[in-house]
Amino acid sequence: MSTSTLDATFAALADPTRRAILARLRSGEATVTELAAPFDMTQPAITKHLKVLERAGLISRGRDGQRRPCRLEAAALKEATDWLEDYRGFWEHRYRNLDALLDELKEKDAPHE
Repeated sequence: MSTSTLDATFAALADPTRRAILARLRSGEATVTELAAPFDMTQPAITKHLKVLERAGLISRGRDGQRRPCRLEAAALKEATDWLEDYRGFWEHRYRNLDALLDELKEKDAPHE
């Protein structure tokens, strides 16, 4: 994954409205009107959010007659998850070291039998 793609993905995910739109699209495609319904904002404002998501590759827009449904594109999310996975191993290692240290401290503080 390129740095610019990763940057665009995380920038798109940084906004709660865009995350809510992605959550809605998990259950299936939706039009701009359907996506705008739960928000207290105009359709043009929702369209701006959709453009950010589309540039990041997180959604695509199709054409179905007069409808222009939006669809979740999970591949970009998978790439971001894969990138984060590298750090998961780092933190798991750190927590194992902390657990070992805490166990060692408990042994030192335990009364000798």
